[in-house]
Amino acid sequence: MSVWDRYADYVYRVATGGKKLRMLTTPVAALIFFGLIVLFVFASFWVDKWLTFLHFGSSWWSLALSIIFIVLGWFIMFWPVIAFFQTRGTPVPFNPPPKLITTGLYAYVRNPMLLGLFTFLLGLGVLFGSLSLIFIFTPLFIALNVFYVKAIEEKELEKKFGEEYIEYKKRVPMFFPRLKKRE
Repeated sequence: MSVWDRYADYVYRVATGGKKLRMLTTPVAALIFFGLIVLFVFASFWVDKWLTFLHFGSSWWSLALSIIFIVLGWFIMFWPVIAFFQTRGTPVPFNPPPKLITTGLYAYVRNPMLLGLFTFLLGLGVLFGSLSLIFIFTPLFIALNVFYVKAIEEKELEKKFGEEYIEYKKRVPMFFPRLKKRE
């Protein structure tokens, strides 16, 4: 059993275990995740300062584009959070909803919160004129999250929801909605 399989088992045990353990691990996991986001943003600022050519100036079009990305990202991120709270769960894998959510944005993509976060980070990159946030740190953050989702989260969800999740995974793409309905 790989380290990733063991971690997926740990997430499953916590998510299906006692409420006290879930309440302890949820804020810690959320802090680590959001801390990583802040670290990536500030690291991009440092790289921009160090390599001055990785920065572009602000203009009306970059401000307008950044606002579109940021608002769209927030909307995509937080609409599913409402569905999680309505089913008595959180977006943190240690305290998920008790049932598989396949409605709303989840009918089109399996990870709309991450898609919204990626869009939000791109908007920040445009807002701050940071080419390193746009072309280095956001893609790196996306790659890390894809790895996490594939190596841990999907295994845990298959264990928790079984065939229902496997069928859902076949029907619905990970991040980018299909333009055509799958037959």
